[in-house]
Amino acid sequence: MTEKILALHSGRDEVKTGDIVDVEIDVRVARDFGGPNVVKNIQDNNLGIDDPSKTFFTFDTNPTGSDQKYATNQQICRVFAREHGIKVYDINAGIGTHLIIEEGLVYPGTTAISTDSHANILGAVGAFGQGMGDRDIAVAWSTGKVWFKVPATVKLNLTGQFPEGIFAKDIVLNLLSEFGANTLLGYSIEMAGEAIETLSLDDRITISSMATEMGAINIIFPPGDEIIGYCKERSGKEPLVTGPDEDAVYDQVINIDVSKFIIMVSKPGKPHDTVDIIKTGKTKIDSAFIGSCTNGRMEDMRTAAGVLEGRKVAPGVVLKIVPSTNSVWDQCLEEGIIRIFKKSGALVSNAGCAGCAAGQVGQNGPGEITVSTGNRNFPGKQGKGEVYLASPAVVAASAVAGYITTPDKIPAEPAVFEPSEKLERIKKAKKETKLSFDKPTIMEGRVWVIDFDNIDTDMIFHNKYLTVTDFDEMGQYTFDNLGGYEDFAGKAEKGDIVITGKNFGSGSSRQQAVDCFKSLGVQLIIAKSFGAIYERNAINAAFPILVYKTLDELDIKDGDKIHVNFETGLIKNLENEKSIKTDPFSDVQIEIYQNGGLF
Repeated sequence: MTEKILALHSGRDEVKTGDIVDVEIDVRVARDFGGPNVVKNIQDNNLGIDDPSKTFFTFDTNPTGSDQKYATNQQICRVFAREHGIKVYDINAGIGTHLIIEEGLVYPGTTAISTDSHANILGAVGAFGQGMGDRDIAVAWSTGKVWFKVPATVKLNLTGQFPEGIFAKDIVLNLLSEFGANTLLGYSIEMAGEAIETLSLDDRITISSMATEMGAINIIFPPGDEIIGYCKERSGKEPLVTGPDEDAVYDQVINIDVSKFIIMVSKPGKPHDTVDIIKTGKTKIDSAFIGSCTNGRMEDMRTAAGVLEGRKVAPGVVLKIVPSTNSVWDQCLEEGIIRIFKKSGALVSNAGCAGCAAGQVGQNGPGEITVSTGNRNFPGKQGKGEVYLASPAVVAASAVAGYITTPDKIPAEPAVFEPSEKLERIKKAKKETKLSFDKPTIMEGRVWVIDFDNIDTDMIFHNKYLTVTDFDEMGQYTFDNLGGYEDFAGKAEKGDIVITGKNFGSGSSRQQAVDCFKSLGVQLIIAKSFGAIYERNAINAAFPILVYKTLDELDIKDGDKIHVNFETGLIKNLENEKSIKTDPFSDVQIEIYQNGGLF
Protein backbone atom coordinates (compact mmCIF):
# COMPACT_ATOMS: atom_id res chain seq x y z
CA MET A 1 0.00 0.00 0.00
CA THR A 2 2.76 2.45 0.91
CA GLU A 3 4.54 1.79 -2.40
CA LYS A 4 1.30 2.38 -4.32
CA ILE A 5 0.66 5.68 -2.54
CA LEU A 6 4.22 6.93 -3.04
CA ALA A 7 4.19 5.92 -6.71
CA LEU A 8 0.87 7.68 -7.26
CA HIS A 9 2.22 10.88 -5.67
CA SER A 10 5.55 10.86 -7.47
CA GLY A 11 4.24 10.40 -11.00
CA ARG A 12 5.54 6.87 -11.38
CA ASP A 13 3.86 3.64 -12.35
CA GLU A 14 5.63 1.87 -9.54
CA VAL A 15 8.38 2.34 -6.96
CA LYS A 16 10.51 -0.18 -5.13
CA THR A 17 12.32 -0.37 -1.81
CA GLY A 18 15.21 2.06 -1.65
CA ASP A 19 14.00 4.38 -4.42
CA ILE A 20 14.25 8.06 -3.54
CA VAL A 21 11.31 9.98 -4.93
CA ASP A 22 9.88 13.48 -4.78
CA VAL A 23 6.46 13.02 -3.23
CA GLU A 24 3.56 15.41 -3.72
CA ILE A 25 2.05 16.16 -0.31
CA ASP A 26 -1.72 16.57 -0.11
CA VAL A 27 -1.85 17.98 3.43
CA ARG A 28 0.98 20.01 4.99
CA VAL A 29 0.67 20.75 8.70
CA ALA A 30 2.68 22.65 11.30
CA ARG A 31 1.72 22.73 14.97
CA ASP A 32 2.28 25.26 17.72
CA PHE A 33 5.20 22.94 18.55
CA GLY A 34 7.57 23.56 15.63
CA GLY A 35 5.33 25.92 13.70
CA PRO A 36 7.33 29.08 14.48
CA ASN A 37 10.49 27.40 13.19
CA VAL A 38 8.67 26.55 9.97
CA VAL A 39 7.74 30.23 9.67
CA LYS A 40 11.33 31.27 10.40
CA ASN A 41 12.72 28.89 7.76
CA ILE A 42 10.31 30.28 5.16
CA GLN A 43 11.05 33.89 6.03
CA ASP A 44 14.83 33.44 6.31
CA ASN A 45 14.98 31.72 2.92
CA ASN A 46 12.52 34.04 1.18
CA LEU A 47 10.17 31.19 0.31
CA GLY A 48 6.55 31.42 -0.75
CA ILE A 49 3.54 29.16 -0.08
CA ASP A 50 2.80 26.66 -2.86
CA ASP A 51 -0.89 26.10 -2.08
CA PRO A 52 -2.51 27.68 1.00
CA SER A 53 -5.53 25.39 0.62
CA LYS A 54 -3.31 22.40 1.46
CA THR A 55 -1.41 24.19 4.22
CA PHE A 56 -2.50 24.28 7.87
CA PHE A 57 -1.56 25.20 11.42
CA THR A 58 -2.87 23.09 14.31
CA PHE A 59 -2.59 24.39 17.86
CA ASP A 60 -2.81 21.15 19.78
CA THR A 61 0.31 20.76 21.92
CA ASN A 62 -0.60 23.48 24.38
CA PRO A 63 -3.99 24.82 23.32
CA THR A 64 -4.51 26.58 26.63
CA GLY A 65 -1.46 28.76 25.99
CA SER A 66 -0.63 28.09 29.63
CA ASP A 67 3.06 28.53 28.84
CA GLN A 68 4.23 31.98 27.71
CA LYS A 69 6.49 30.51 25.02
CA TYR A 70 3.64 28.48 23.54
CA ALA A 71 1.39 31.54 23.60
CA THR A 72 4.07 33.49 21.74
CA ASN A 73 4.55 30.66 19.23
CA GLN A 74 0.84 30.52 18.52
CA GLN A 75 0.68 34.25 17.90
CA ILE A 76 3.66 34.09 15.50
CA CYS A 77 1.81 31.41 13.54
CA ARG A 78 -1.52 33.30 13.57
CA VAL A 79 0.08 36.45 12.14
CA PHE A 80 1.83 34.43 9.41
CA ALA A 81 -1.41 32.59 8.62
CA ARG A 82 -3.31 35.86 8.16
CA GLU A 83 -0.64 37.16 5.81
CA HIS A 84 -0.71 34.05 3.62
CA GLY A 85 -4.32 32.87 3.81
CA ILE A 86 -3.50 29.70 5.76
CA LYS A 87 -6.22 28.01 7.81
CA VAL A 88 -5.57 27.71 11.54
CA TYR A 89 -7.15 24.96 13.61
CA ASP A 90 -6.90 27.04 16.72
CA ILE A 91 -6.94 26.24 20.43
CA ASN A 92 -10.58 25.10 20.39
CA ALA A 93 -10.11 22.37 17.75
CA GLY A 94 -7.99 19.50 19.07
CA ILE A 95 -5.22 17.21 17.85
CA GLY A 96 -4.15 17.98 14.29
CA THR A 97 -3.72 14.41 13.04
CA HIS A 98 -7.24 13.58 14.24
CA LEU A 99 -8.70 16.77 12.79
CA ILE A 100 -7.44 16.16 9.28
CA ILE A 101 -9.19 12.78 9.37
CA GLU A 102 -12.41 14.26 10.81
CA GLU A 103 -12.38 17.16 8.35
CA GLY A 104 -11.90 14.87 5.36
CA LEU A 105 -8.57 16.44 4.43
CA VAL A 106 -7.01 12.97 4.28
CA TYR A 107 -8.66 9.82 2.97
CA PRO A 108 -7.37 6.47 1.68
CA GLY A 109 -4.36 6.87 -0.58
CA THR A 110 -3.52 10.51 0.24
CA THR A 111 -0.29 11.88 1.72
CA ALA A 112 0.25 14.21 4.67
CA ILE A 113 3.16 15.48 6.73
CA SER A 114 3.25 17.32 10.04
CA THR A 115 5.66 18.51 12.68
CA ASP A 116 3.94 15.83 14.79
CA SER A 117 6.08 12.67 15.01
CA HIS A 118 2.86 10.64 15.18
CA ALA A 119 1.53 11.76 11.79
CA ASN A 120 1.82 8.10 10.77
CA ILE A 121 -1.46 7.75 12.66
CA LEU A 122 -3.06 8.40 9.25
CA GLY A 123 -2.32 4.80 8.33
CA ALA A 124 -5.53 4.10 10.25
CA VAL A 125 -7.51 5.29 7.20
CA GLY A 126 -5.09 3.91 4.61
CA ALA A 127 -3.29 7.22 4.08
CA PHE A 128 0.45 7.85 4.20
CA GLY A 129 1.42 10.23 7.00
CA GLN A 130 4.84 11.19 8.29
CA GLY A 131 6.19 13.41 11.01
CA MET A 132 9.02 15.63 9.75
CA GLY A 133 11.31 18.40 10.93
CA ASP A 134 10.89 22.13 10.48
CA ARG A 135 13.03 22.31 7.34
CA ASP A 136 11.11 19.54 5.57
CA ILE A 137 7.78 21.14 6.41
CA ALA A 138 8.97 24.56 5.23
CA VAL A 139 10.10 23.09 1.90
CA ALA A 140 6.78 21.25 1.50
CA TRP A 141 4.88 24.47 2.19
CA SER A 142 6.97 26.20 -0.46
CA THR A 143 7.19 23.52 -3.17
CA GLY A 144 4.39 21.08 -2.37
CA LYS A 145 6.82 18.17 -2.31
CA VAL A 146 9.43 16.43 -0.15
CA TRP A 147 11.93 13.73 -1.03
CA PHE A 148 11.39 10.34 0.54
CA LYS A 149 13.12 6.98 0.49
CA VAL A 150 10.69 4.15 -0.22
CA PRO A 151 10.70 1.79 2.78
CA ALA A 152 10.59 -1.98 2.72
CA THR A 153 7.24 -3.38 3.85
CA VAL A 154 6.51 -6.06 6.42
CA LYS A 155 3.08 -7.63 6.37
CA LEU A 156 1.62 -8.52 9.77
CA ASN A 157 -1.09 -11.10 9.31
CA LEU A 158 -3.29 -11.11 12.43
CA THR A 159 -5.21 -14.35 12.82
CA GLY A 160 -7.66 -15.64 15.42
CA GLN A 161 -9.97 -13.73 17.72
CA PHE A 162 -9.04 -11.20 20.37
CA PRO A 163 -9.69 -12.42 23.93
CA GLU A 164 -12.34 -10.67 25.98
CA GLY A 165 -11.08 -7.53 27.71
CA ILE A 166 -8.41 -6.81 25.10
CA PHE A 167 -8.47 -3.23 23.85
CA ALA A 168 -6.57 -1.60 20.99
CA LYS A 169 -3.89 -0.35 23.39
CA ASP A 170 -3.34 -3.93 24.55
CA ILE A 171 -2.98 -5.00 20.91
CA VAL A 172 -0.21 -2.51 20.20
CA LEU A 173 1.51 -3.24 23.53
CA ASN A 174 1.50 -6.94 22.63
CA LEU A 175 3.06 -6.02 19.27
CA LEU A 176 5.68 -3.93 21.06
CA SER A 177 6.39 -6.88 23.33
CA GLU A 178 6.95 -9.04 20.24
CA PHE A 179 8.99 -6.63 18.12
CA GLY A 180 10.44 -4.09 20.55
CA ALA A 181 11.58 -0.65 19.47
CA ASN A 182 13.86 -1.59 16.59
CA THR A 183 13.09 -5.03 15.08
CA LEU A 184 10.90 -3.32 12.49
CA LEU A 185 12.96 -0.13 12.40
CA GLY A 186 12.45 1.77 9.15
CA TYR A 187 9.78 -0.58 7.79
CA SER A 188 6.30 0.16 6.60
CA ILE A 189 4.04 -2.23 8.49
CA GLU A 190 0.99 -3.31 6.53
CA MET A 191 -1.78 -4.91 8.56
CA ALA A 192 -3.76 -7.86 7.23
CA GLY A 193 -5.74 -10.88 8.36
CA GLU A 194 -9.18 -11.73 9.65
CA ALA A 195 -8.57 -10.12 13.05
CA ILE A 196 -8.22 -6.58 11.68
CA GLU A 197 -11.71 -6.70 10.19
CA THR A 198 -13.15 -6.33 13.71
CA LEU A 199 -11.13 -3.19 14.45
CA SER A 200 -12.96 0.15 14.43
CA LEU A 201 -11.46 3.43 13.22
CA ASP A 202 -10.70 4.38 16.82
CA ASP A 203 -8.92 1.05 17.35
CA ARG A 204 -6.86 1.55 14.21
CA ILE A 205 -5.89 5.06 15.26
CA THR A 206 -4.56 3.75 18.56
CA ILE A 207 -2.49 1.07 16.84
CA SER A 208 -1.19 3.25 13.98
CA SER A 209 -0.26 5.99 16.43
CA MET A 210 2.36 3.80 18.09
CA ALA A 211 4.21 2.87 14.90
CA THR A 212 6.64 5.57 16.04
CA GLU A 213 7.36 3.72 19.28
CA MET A 214 8.09 0.56 17.24
CA GLY A 215 10.58 2.48 15.11
CA ALA A 216 8.45 1.89 12.01
CA ILE A 217 7.75 4.34 9.19
CA ASN A 218 4.04 3.67 9.55
CA ILE A 219 1.40 1.10 10.39
CA ILE A 220 -1.09 1.16 7.53
CA PHE A 221 -4.47 -0.59 7.34
CA PRO A 222 -6.33 -1.45 4.12
CA PRO A 223 -9.56 0.51 4.54
CA GLY A 224 -12.72 -1.58 4.66
CA ASP A 225 -16.17 -0.44 3.59
CA GLU A 226 -16.85 1.26 6.93
CA ILE A 227 -13.65 3.36 6.81
CA ILE A 228 -14.15 4.20 3.13
CA GLY A 229 -17.72 5.32 3.85
CA TYR A 230 -16.59 7.44 6.78
CA CYS A 231 -13.91 9.16 4.69
CA LYS A 232 -16.16 9.68 1.65
CA GLU A 233 -18.79 11.32 3.83
CA ARG A 234 -16.24 13.83 5.14
CA SER A 235 -14.08 14.40 2.07
CA GLY A 236 -16.64 13.96 -0.69
CA LYS A 237 -13.93 12.08 -2.60
CA GLU A 238 -13.31 8.53 -3.72
CA PRO A 239 -10.36 6.64 -2.19
CA LEU A 240 -7.13 6.70 -4.21
CA VAL A 241 -5.82 3.40 -2.85
CA THR A 242 -7.89 0.75 -1.09
CA GLY A 243 -5.38 -2.03 -0.59
CA PRO A 244 -2.25 -3.77 -1.86
CA ASP A 245 -2.04 -5.56 -5.19
CA GLU A 246 -2.82 -9.26 -5.05
CA ASP A 247 0.71 -10.10 -6.16
CA ALA A 248 2.40 -7.64 -3.77
CA VAL A 249 5.85 -8.77 -2.60
CA TYR A 250 6.83 -8.14 1.02
CA ASP A 251 10.19 -8.12 2.75
CA GLN A 252 8.62 -10.36 5.39
CA VAL A 253 5.23 -11.84 6.14
CA ILE A 254 4.69 -12.52 9.83
CA ASN A 255 1.69 -14.42 11.17
CA ILE A 256 0.49 -13.51 14.65
CA ASP A 257 -2.16 -15.37 16.61
CA VAL A 258 -4.06 -12.65 18.48
CA SER A 259 -5.94 -15.18 20.62
CA LYS A 260 -2.80 -15.30 22.78
CA PHE A 261 -2.77 -11.57 23.48
CA ILE A 262 -2.97 -10.49 27.12
CA ILE A 263 -3.68 -7.25 28.98
CA MET A 264 -0.36 -5.44 29.18
CA VAL A 265 1.26 -2.29 30.53
CA SER A 266 4.52 -0.57 29.61
CA LYS A 267 6.88 -0.09 32.52
CA PRO A 268 8.29 3.41 33.14
CA GLY A 269 11.01 4.61 30.79
CA LYS A 270 10.39 2.57 27.65
CA PRO A 271 7.13 2.02 25.74
CA HIS A 272 8.44 -1.34 24.52
CA ASP A 273 9.23 -2.57 28.04
CA THR A 274 5.85 -4.26 28.25
CA VAL A 275 4.69 -6.81 30.82
CA ASP A 276 1.59 -8.75 31.75
CA ILE A 277 -0.45 -6.43 33.97
CA ILE A 278 -0.34 -9.08 36.70
CA LYS A 279 3.40 -8.44 37.07
CA THR A 280 2.85 -4.83 38.15
CA GLY A 281 1.89 -6.20 41.54
CA LYS A 282 -0.87 -3.68 42.27
CA THR A 283 1.55 -0.76 41.95
CA LYS A 284 0.10 2.21 43.81
CA ILE A 285 -0.41 5.36 41.76
CA ASP A 286 -0.63 9.09 42.41
CA SER A 287 -2.24 10.10 39.15
CA ALA A 288 -3.89 8.80 36.01
CA PHE A 289 -4.30 10.25 32.54
CA ILE A 290 -6.72 9.38 29.71
CA GLY A 291 -6.19 11.05 26.36
CA SER A 292 -3.44 11.80 23.79
CA CYS A 293 -3.43 11.08 20.05
CA THR A 294 -3.31 7.39 20.98
CA ASN A 295 -6.36 7.13 23.22
CA GLY A 296 -8.44 10.29 23.16
CA ARG A 297 -11.18 9.00 20.84
CA MET A 298 -14.89 8.62 21.49
CA GLU A 299 -14.65 4.88 22.12
CA ASP A 300 -11.90 5.58 24.67
CA MET A 301 -14.12 8.11 26.45
CA ARG A 302 -17.04 5.67 26.53
CA THR A 303 -14.82 2.90 27.87
CA ALA A 304 -13.52 5.14 30.65
CA ALA A 305 -17.03 6.35 31.49
CA GLY A 306 -18.26 2.76 31.71
CA VAL A 307 -15.67 2.08 34.41
CA LEU A 308 -16.09 5.37 36.27
CA GLU A 309 -19.88 5.59 36.34
CA GLY A 310 -21.11 5.39 39.92
CA ARG A 311 -17.54 5.30 41.27
CA LYS A 312 -15.10 7.81 42.72
CA VAL A 313 -11.44 8.36 42.03
CA ALA A 314 -9.40 6.99 44.95
CA PRO A 315 -8.35 9.46 47.69
CA GLY A 316 -4.99 10.99 46.90
CA VAL A 317 -5.22 10.11 43.20
CA VAL A 318 -5.68 12.72 40.47
CA LEU A 319 -7.40 11.68 37.23
CA LYS A 320 -7.00 13.92 34.19
CA ILE A 321 -9.02 13.38 30.99
CA VAL A 322 -8.48 15.12 27.67
CA PRO A 323 -10.59 14.29 24.57
CA SER A 324 -8.68 14.34 21.29
CA THR A 325 -10.88 16.81 19.39
CA ASN A 326 -13.63 19.29 20.08
CA SER A 327 -16.18 17.07 18.32
CA VAL A 328 -15.29 14.22 20.69
CA TRP A 329 -15.63 16.67 23.59
CA ASP A 330 -19.06 17.81 22.37
CA GLN A 331 -20.23 14.23 21.94
CA CYS A 332 -19.09 13.44 25.47
CA LEU A 333 -21.19 16.38 26.61
CA GLU A 334 -24.26 15.21 24.66
CA GLU A 335 -23.98 11.64 25.95
CA GLY A 336 -23.58 12.72 29.59
CA ILE A 337 -20.04 11.39 29.76
CA ILE A 338 -18.61 14.71 30.97
CA ARG A 339 -21.03 14.53 33.90
CA ILE A 340 -19.81 11.00 34.73
CA PHE A 341 -16.20 12.16 34.63
CA LYS A 342 -16.86 15.15 36.85
CA LYS A 343 -18.89 13.17 39.37
CA SER A 344 -16.08 10.65 39.65
CA GLY A 345 -13.69 13.45 40.63
CA ALA A 346 -11.78 13.74 37.34
CA LEU A 347 -10.39 16.90 35.83
CA VAL A 348 -11.57 17.33 32.22
CA SER A 349 -9.62 19.69 29.99
CA ASN A 350 -10.25 21.12 26.54
CA ALA A 351 -9.29 19.00 23.53
CA GLY A 352 -5.61 18.68 22.72
CA CYS A 353 -2.48 16.58 23.11
CA ALA A 354 -2.29 17.15 26.87
CA GLY A 355 0.80 15.66 28.57
CA CYS A 356 3.08 15.31 25.54
CA ALA A 357 5.74 17.99 24.90
CA ALA A 358 5.01 19.67 28.26
CA GLY A 359 1.44 20.34 27.18
CA GLN A 360 -1.46 21.76 29.12
CA VAL A 361 -2.45 18.72 31.23
CA GLY A 362 -0.83 15.51 32.37
CA GLN A 363 2.59 16.38 33.77
CA ASN A 364 3.78 14.76 36.99
CA GLY A 365 6.31 15.61 39.69
CA PRO A 366 9.31 13.90 41.30
CA GLY A 367 8.35 10.58 42.87
CA GLU A 368 4.88 10.63 41.33
CA ILE A 369 3.62 7.43 39.73
CA THR A 370 1.22 7.87 36.82
CA VAL A 371 -0.69 5.38 34.72
CA SER A 372 -1.40 6.87 31.30
CA THR A 373 -2.97 6.09 27.93
CA GLY A 374 -0.24 8.12 26.21
CA ASN A 375 2.11 6.74 23.60
CA ARG A 376 5.41 7.48 25.33
CA ASN A 377 6.78 7.22 28.84
CA PHE A 378 10.40 8.25 28.30
CA PRO A 379 12.02 9.82 31.38
CA GLY A 380 11.00 13.47 31.53
CA LYS A 381 8.44 13.16 28.73
CA GLN A 382 5.47 13.78 31.02
CA GLY A 383 7.32 15.24 33.97
CA LYS A 384 9.78 14.03 36.57
CA GLY A 385 7.82 11.04 37.84
CA GLU A 386 7.34 7.51 36.54
CA VAL A 387 4.75 6.69 33.86
CA TYR A 388 3.14 3.34 33.07
CA LEU A 389 1.26 3.02 29.78
CA ALA A 390 -2.06 1.18 29.59
CA SER A 391 -5.50 1.13 27.99
CA PRO A 392 -8.28 3.55 29.00
CA ALA A 393 -10.06 0.69 30.79
CA VAL A 394 -7.00 -0.06 32.91
CA VAL A 395 -6.29 3.62 33.59
CA ALA A 396 -9.85 4.30 34.73
CA ALA A 397 -9.93 1.16 36.90
CA SER A 398 -6.56 2.06 38.42
CA ALA A 399 -7.73 5.58 39.25
CA VAL A 400 -10.62 4.10 41.22
CA ALA A 401 -8.58 1.35 42.86
CA GLY A 402 -5.58 3.50 43.74
CA TYR A 403 -3.26 0.98 42.12
CA ILE A 404 -2.76 -0.51 38.66
CA THR A 405 -5.49 -3.05 37.98
CA THR A 406 -8.19 -4.14 35.53
CA PRO A 407 -11.91 -3.20 35.64
CA ASP A 408 -12.93 -6.66 36.85
CA LYS A 409 -10.62 -6.41 39.87
CA ILE A 410 -11.54 -3.03 41.32
CA PRO A 411 -11.66 -3.48 45.12
CA ALA A 412 -14.59 -2.49 47.30
CA GLU A 413 -12.29 -0.06 49.12
CA PRO A 414 -9.47 1.78 47.33
CA ALA A 415 -5.85 1.56 48.37
CA VAL A 416 -4.67 4.63 50.22
CA PHE A 417 -1.11 5.84 50.59
CA GLU A 418 0.22 6.48 54.04
CA PRO A 419 1.61 10.05 54.10
CA SER A 420 5.04 8.75 55.09
CA GLU A 421 5.02 6.38 52.10
CA LYS A 422 4.57 9.22 49.64
CA LEU A 423 7.03 11.52 51.40
CA GLU A 424 9.71 8.85 51.35
CA ARG A 425 9.19 8.28 47.65
CA ILE A 426 9.32 12.00 46.88
CA LYS A 427 12.53 12.42 48.91
CA LYS A 428 14.10 9.52 47.06
CA ALA A 429 13.04 10.93 43.70
CA LYS A 430 14.46 14.37 44.52
CA LYS A 431 17.76 12.80 45.53
CA GLU A 432 17.82 10.76 42.33
CA THR A 433 16.91 13.83 40.28
CA LYS A 434 19.75 15.82 41.79
CA LEU A 435 22.27 13.08 41.07
CA SER A 436 20.41 11.59 38.16
CA PHE A 437 23.53 11.14 36.04
CA ASP A 438 25.25 9.04 38.75
CA LYS A 439 28.62 9.78 37.19
CA PRO A 440 31.66 7.96 38.59
CA THR A 441 33.98 9.81 40.96
CA ILE A 442 36.76 7.24 40.59
CA MET A 443 38.47 6.70 37.24
CA GLU A 444 41.29 4.63 35.86
CA GLY A 445 42.93 5.08 32.50
CA ARG A 446 46.00 5.19 30.31
CA VAL A 447 48.05 8.37 30.54
CA TRP A 448 49.29 10.77 27.89
CA VAL A 449 52.04 12.93 29.43
CA ILE A 450 52.17 16.14 27.35
CA ASP A 451 54.80 18.12 29.20
CA PHE A 452 54.10 21.57 27.75
CA ASP A 453 53.00 24.79 29.40
CA ASN A 454 50.58 27.29 27.85
CA ILE A 455 48.80 24.95 25.46
CA ASP A 456 46.19 27.34 24.11
CA THR A 457 42.78 26.71 22.63
CA ASP A 458 44.07 27.12 19.07
CA MET A 459 46.51 24.27 19.68
CA ILE A 460 43.71 22.18 21.17
CA PHE A 461 41.01 22.99 18.59
CA HIS A 462 42.17 25.27 15.81
CA ASN A 463 39.97 28.18 14.80
CA LYS A 464 39.65 26.84 11.24
CA TYR A 465 37.34 24.20 12.69
CA LEU A 466 35.08 26.59 14.60
CA THR A 467 32.24 26.05 12.13
CA VAL A 468 32.08 22.43 13.35
CA THR A 469 29.13 22.35 15.75
CA ASP A 470 28.31 18.63 15.66
CA PHE A 471 29.63 17.18 18.93
CA ASP A 472 30.37 13.80 17.36
CA GLU A 473 32.63 15.39 14.73
CA MET A 474 34.77 17.43 17.12
CA GLY A 475 37.01 14.69 18.49
CA GLN A 476 38.93 14.11 15.26
CA TYR A 477 40.43 17.63 15.42
CA THR A 478 41.80 17.42 18.98
CA PHE A 479 45.41 18.73 19.21
CA ASP A 480 45.45 19.01 15.41
CA ASN A 481 47.52 22.21 15.81
CA LEU A 482 49.84 21.06 18.64
CA GLY A 483 53.32 20.29 17.33
CA GLY A 484 54.23 16.64 17.78
CA TYR A 485 50.64 15.63 18.60
CA GLU A 486 48.89 16.18 15.28
CA ASP A 487 48.00 12.47 15.24
CA PHE A 488 46.67 12.45 18.82
CA ALA A 489 43.05 11.95 17.78
CA GLY A 490 43.96 8.89 15.72
CA LYS A 491 45.96 7.25 18.52
CA ALA A 492 43.89 8.20 21.59
CA GLU A 493 41.57 5.58 23.04
CA LYS A 494 38.34 5.96 24.92
CA GLY A 495 39.08 6.33 28.63
CA ASP A 496 42.51 7.95 28.20
CA ILE A 497 43.75 10.63 30.61
CA VAL A 498 45.86 13.66 29.67
CA ILE A 499 48.49 15.07 32.06
CA THR A 500 49.97 18.43 31.07
CA GLY A 501 51.61 21.59 32.40
CA LYS A 502 50.67 25.14 33.35
CA ASN A 503 47.94 27.32 31.89
CA PHE A 504 46.28 24.62 29.84
CA GLY A 505 43.50 26.02 27.64
CA SER A 506 44.61 29.62 27.58
CA GLY A 507 43.35 31.77 24.76
CA SER A 508 39.82 32.01 23.39
CA SER A 509 36.54 31.08 25.03
CA ARG A 510 35.64 28.37 22.47
CA GLN A 511 33.67 25.53 24.05
CA GLN A 512 34.89 23.11 21.36
CA ALA A 513 38.30 23.02 23.09
CA VAL A 514 36.56 21.18 25.93
CA ASP A 515 33.98 19.25 23.95
CA CYS A 516 36.54 17.77 21.54
CA PHE A 517 38.00 15.73 24.41
CA LYS A 518 34.54 14.55 25.45
CA SER A 519 33.76 13.66 21.85
CA LEU A 520 36.99 11.67 21.58
CA GLY A 521 36.32 9.79 24.82
CA VAL A 522 39.16 11.30 26.87
CA GLN A 523 37.83 11.11 30.41
CA LEU A 524 40.05 13.48 32.41
CA ILE A 525 42.67 16.24 32.09
CA ILE A 526 45.14 16.86 34.92
CA ALA A 527 47.17 20.08 34.67
CA LYS A 528 49.35 22.26 36.85
CA SER A 529 46.91 25.06 36.11
CA PHE A 530 44.18 25.95 33.61
CA GLY A 531 43.23 29.07 31.70
CA ALA A 532 40.44 30.78 33.63
CA ILE A 533 37.81 30.57 30.89
CA TYR A 534 38.80 27.01 29.99
CA GLU A 535 38.47 25.93 33.62
CA ARG A 536 34.94 27.31 33.83
CA ASN A 537 33.99 25.81 30.46
CA ALA A 538 35.21 22.39 31.53
CA ILE A 539 33.49 22.45 34.91
CA ASN A 540 30.22 23.75 33.44
CA ALA A 541 30.30 21.01 30.78
CA ALA A 542 30.77 18.33 33.49
CA PHE A 543 34.16 17.45 31.99
CA PRO A 544 36.56 16.33 34.79
CA ILE A 545 39.70 18.40 35.35
CA LEU A 546 42.12 18.33 38.30
CA VAL A 547 44.98 20.64 39.32
CA TYR A 548 48.25 19.28 40.77
CA LYS A 549 51.22 20.96 42.45
CA THR A 550 53.79 18.32 41.54
CA LEU A 551 53.72 14.80 40.15
CA ASP A 552 57.38 14.02 40.75
CA GLU A 553 56.61 11.40 43.40
CA LEU A 554 54.50 9.36 40.94
CA ASP A 555 57.40 8.66 38.53
CA ILE A 556 54.79 8.73 35.79
CA LYS A 557 55.46 8.22 32.08
CA ASP A 558 53.50 7.90 28.85
CA GLY A 559 51.28 4.82 28.78
CA ASP A 560 51.15 4.25 32.55
CA LYS A 561 47.77 3.46 34.03
CA ILE A 562 46.62 5.64 36.89
CA HIS A 563 43.79 5.64 39.45
CA VAL A 564 42.11 8.97 40.30
CA ASN A 565 39.54 9.80 42.99
CA PHE A 566 37.81 13.15 42.39
CA GLU A 567 36.30 13.33 45.87
CA THR A 568 39.58 12.76 47.80
CA GLY A 569 42.12 14.06 45.28
CA LEU A 570 44.05 10.78 45.36
CA ILE A 571 46.16 10.01 42.27
CA LYS A 572 47.88 6.60 42.18
CA ASN A 573 50.26 5.23 39.56
CA LEU A 574 49.10 1.63 39.19
CA GLU A 575 52.41 0.65 37.56
CA ASN A 576 54.44 1.31 40.74
CA GLU A 577 51.72 1.85 43.40
CA LYS A 578 53.08 5.33 44.18
CA SER A 579 50.44 7.93 45.06
CA ILE A 580 49.93 11.61 45.87
CA LYS A 581 47.11 13.80 47.12
CA THR A 582 46.00 16.85 45.19
CA ASP A 583 43.02 19.17 45.56
CA PRO A 584 39.74 17.24 45.12
CA PHE A 585 36.68 18.52 43.25
CA SER A 586 35.10 21.51 45.00
CA ASP A 587 31.49 21.25 46.16
CA VAL A 588 30.38 23.29 43.15
CA GLN A 589 32.42 21.19 40.74
CA ILE A 590 31.06 17.89 42.07
CA GLU A 591 27.49 19.20 42.00
CA ILE A 592 27.75 20.38 38.39
CA TYR A 593 29.57 17.18 37.39
CA GLN A 594 26.90 14.95 38.91
CA ASN A 595 24.18 17.10 37.38
CA GLY A 596 25.63 16.44 33.94
CA GLY A 597 26.46 20.11 33.37
CA LEU A 598 25.53 23.60 34.47
CA PHE A 599 22.01 23.31 33.08
